[in-house]
Amino acid sequence: MEQRFSAAGWYDAGCRRCPRLSRFLDDVHTAHPDYHCRPVPPFGDERARLLIVGLAPGKHGANASGRPFTGDHAGILLYRTLYRFGYASAQDSLSRDDDLRLTGCRITNAVKCLPPENKPTTAEVRNCQPFLAREIDALESGSVILALGGLAHGAVLRCLGEKPSRYPFGHGARHELGNGLHLVSSYHCSRYNTQTGRLTTAMFESVFDIVRDLMEA
Repeated sequence: MEQRFSAAGWYDAGCRRCPRLSRFLDDVHTAHPDYHCRPVPPFGDERARLLIVGLAPGKHGANASGRPFTGDHAGILLYRTLYRFGYASAQDSLSRDDDLRLTGCRITNAVKCLPPENKPTTAEVRNCQPFLAREIDALESGSVILALGGLAHGAVLRCLGEKPSRYPFGHGARHELGNGLHLVSSYHCSRYNTQTGRLTTAMFESVFDIVRDLMEA
């Protein structure tokens, strides 16, 4: 069963504060009435020391299934890597009702609702920022935030009141933040990146080697 969250303020299942996103979700739900088509909650361990941050739900992935990185190509490499490194109980995330559980790890998105063309506006990212900020605030010192892609990387830093220019994005880049947290960056595990070779399995696993080293330091 899905790992539920009791932490207040991490997401709002009924949020409609972004008019464009709300209208788009309504349209998608009309075309796909069996899809989740609501804000997608975080998934995983509520007391995690590794927080993985993506950008937003995919139309036929998390927006359909209701679980981050589930139902589309981007989740294949992510969950198989989590399984290999001991964070996931299975290597494939099939649906929010399967038996998959994450231990020591949680997956969330900077924007909890599906944006048109997977491109949220600056205002939409800002509207969702308090949810991610509260989730980050709950991390204990020494925890690691893994940002998947440059937009997620920037969203994390803005939640912390930091300027992204001080902490440049790059695949495998690592930064120590002033609040005792570590920020690690990776290219997004999207179909485009994996199929073009911009991100290989070995490259993605190398980022998790960095995460493991930081956890064990």
